[in-house]
Amino acid sequence: MARISTETRARNEQAVRAAMDRLLKGDLPPGGSCDIKTLAAEAGVTRTAFYAKKNRNGTTRPGPYQHLAEEFERRLLTLQQAGEVVDPRIAQIERLKTKVTELKERLTRRDETVAELTAFKELAVSRLAAQHDEIVRLREQAAALGNVRRLPATRPGTAPCGSCS
Repeated sequence: MARISTETRARNEQAVRAAMDRLLKGDLPPGGSCDIKTLAAEAGVTRTAFYAKKNRNGTTRPGPYQHLAEEFERRLLTLQQAGEVVDPRIAQIERLKTKVTELKERLTRRDETVAELTAFKELAVSRLAAQHDEIVRLREQAAALGNVRRLPATRPGTAPCGSCS
């Protein structure tokens, strides 16, 4: 692989620093994000220049712009810890994750409410059925004895005799 000249390296480092400043200010290209891949594309250098290299004997050496990648990551982390959002997509993802968590909690509460109401309805229906069965049994018992007389039906709007109302 051909070595680059000192001038070319200096120009590339300037391009990387300029791209780094743009990305960290939030000036992201369409479809890009605040990462090394976009940094390399914006600076016009290969992404592999930001990572360590292996020598033939197995030892590693730093990539030509690895120190810039570390600086970029450090500056990005500092901004994130300060609460600044450089990449609007990351903010959107975080907002959506929060919303999903909130909706899951609401759904859990709704499921619990539905379960409680279903149990209440089943209890109420079973009590009504038991009361109906008891009324039917008492009517049949009263009819079988024959000693119970039915009171005359009252007219609507009139109070029964001796009523306090």
